[in-house]
Amino acid sequence: MAVLQMRTAPRPAATPRPPGREVVIPPGGCTGWHYHRVRLDAVVLAGTLTRVLYDGTVEVHPAGTAFVEPAGIHHIHLGHNLGTEPVVLHLTPAQPEGTPFSIPMPGATPASCGPHAH
Repeated sequence: MAVLQMRTAPRPAATPRPPGREVVIPPGGCTGWHYHRVRLDAVVLAGTLTRVLYDGTVEVHPAGTAFVEPAGIHHIHLGHNLGTEPVVLHLTPAQPEGTPFSIPMPGATPASCGPHAH
């Protein structure tokens, strides 16, 4: 099972970015169904992220695109990497460091991505 990596994003001098977090989803990886306590602004730095929203809508975000994750339980979603290279996201959550990043839905695991897998 693929494991997500999350870390505070570095701010190299050559590529200034706002403070935030970097999330890496390996090929075949999936976040499982979850939601966020606060709004997230996201930029796809590498790979292609497929998002499945609570209403069944599927959105595809290739490298260089941005999207917003609204806050709250009414915005449950999952992120899936259906490609062959890692998806790298830069996320700027408006929350204090150490606050849980996302809230998984009870019983949701990356295996629950079922019909959205290859």
